[in-house]
Amino acid sequence: MTQIAQDYHISRTFLYQLSWAAKHHLEELFSDPQYLIEPSDFLLEPWILVLRLEGQCSIPSISSIFKHFDYQPSSVGSLSQYLKDYGRSVPSTLRVAEKKMVFYLSDEIFAIGVPILVTLEAQSTAILKIELASDRSAATWEAHFKDLDKHLFHSIGMASDRGTGLMAGYQAACQDGRWVCDQFHAFQELFHRCQQLERKAYGAIGKEMEAVELFHNAKSEANLQKRLEQYERSHQACEQAMARYDQLSLLLQWLRETLHLCSPLGRLRTVEGVRSDLIYLLDMIQEVDDEKLAKLLKPIRSHLDDILVPFEQVESVHGELLELMPEPLVDALVLAWHHNHLS
Repeated sequence: MTQIAQDYHISRTFLYQLSWAAKHHLEELFSDPQYLIEPSDFLLEPWILVLRLEGQCSIPSISSIFKHFDYQPSSVGSLSQYLKDYGRSVPSTLRVAEKKMVFYLSDEIFAIGVPILVTLEAQSTAILKIELASDRSAATWEAHFKDLDKHLFHSIGMASDRGTGLMAGYQAACQDGRWVCDQFHAFQELFHRCQQLERKAYGAIGKEMEAVELFHNAKSEANLQKRLEQYERSHQACEQAMARYDQLSLLLQWLRETLHLCSPLGRLRTVEGVRSDLIYLLDMIQEVDDEKLAKLLKPIRSHLDDILVPFEQVESVHGELLELMPEPLVDALVLAWHHNHLS
């Protein structure tokens, strides 16, 4: 290439561009035509799964896409049957070669009103078992957990909501396991209420802005006074709505921080310290000017001991570590874990 470039007094870059262009046109002229929109049949299976699972497309949507490109099968019935057959061929329980100690996250989800029992491994969030069930009774959940034990999973504990069948089934199947209150479900309604108050605050802001425009468009003295009174009412309602949301949002942020096992400085929280902080925060939340909060706080107050179980476990582990190593080393270990956990 260097010699040719020197002989014809051209740059090597230009020569490479000519070479690539010639190669492209020669391949296009003399090679067999390639129809890019006609994939082989074996490619359709992963496409169906990707569209359904990753793209979250409905079966009718997948059917429309396939019909647009003239792919087969494209009927809703055929695609539905394929997905059913594929689902039946996939094992419902994860298989491992040796016994594993795991902490369960278990819950119930629903498909067209039918319960699906799901158990994950807490650290990796790998699905250990998922099954379509006829009901959510204690016996059904007990069989679910016993089957996991047969597949070499030994539970040291489980976090879940307070589903009656779920809790009773776990206690029957894993008597040495420790149940922990799922904080997501425990405080879910409070955070939902905060989102509702946020939407109301934005709605109130919008009404106040409308009132301002109406006031500016008023012409007569009587209409100006009327629009001014309307604005003042909208402004007052807006201030109250924003205050309710701001107060609850701030308190819930403090609540999140209180539920961390460590303080911002990396010191382990004590059970009694967390209990005191939670009671104080719940009292402050109840003082927010919202009539629905008292009802939402009642079940949280009644199950406060369950919420504190993780902190009891941490105190126990911390005591065991202090018997094995000096306290400064344990403190450094806790600090490192805390920052790694939040990163």
